[in-house]
Amino acid sequence: MMDINTKLQEEMIAAAKSKDKIRLSVIRLMKTALHNKEISLMRPLQEAEVLQVIASMIKQRRDSIEQFAKGGRTDLVEKEEAELKILQEFMPAQMSEEDLDRLIQEAIREAGAVSVKDMGKVMKILMPKIAGQADGKVVGEKVKAFLSR
Repeated sequence: MMDINTKLQEEMIAAAKSKDKIRLSVIRLMKTALHNKEISLMRPLQEAEVLQVIASMIKQRRDSIEQFAKGGRTDLVEKEEAELKILQEFMPAQMSEEDLDRLIQEAIREAGAVSVKDMGKVMKILMPKIAGQADGKVVGEKVKAFLSR
């Protein structure tokens, strides 16, 4: 995989040349977020950590879209959706339902989970395996459904 910083740098140059202001802005935000995370950890980020940072930026955009939509601010919804689309380009392909269900069942077995009370143990095992490949909220709901059976 190409180093994320190299890819971001190339994308930033391309966006600047094509005068794509939104794309340029989003890439700068990503670079800053990743740089800040490296500073707080005092070491270079691993791929899973990079994906977590981008995933949290995606989650922020989704939350904002929901809030702006409730407030009737379609101008801001459109801006956030455009940013969301750009952020998603840097994430791996989303996992299929079947693969996700299989990994959830494996994590439940591995954790020895028997009820919804064990959800934390399952999520702790599961999330590093699926970082950036599935929405955490959806994963949490699926795990809860599996444990409620």
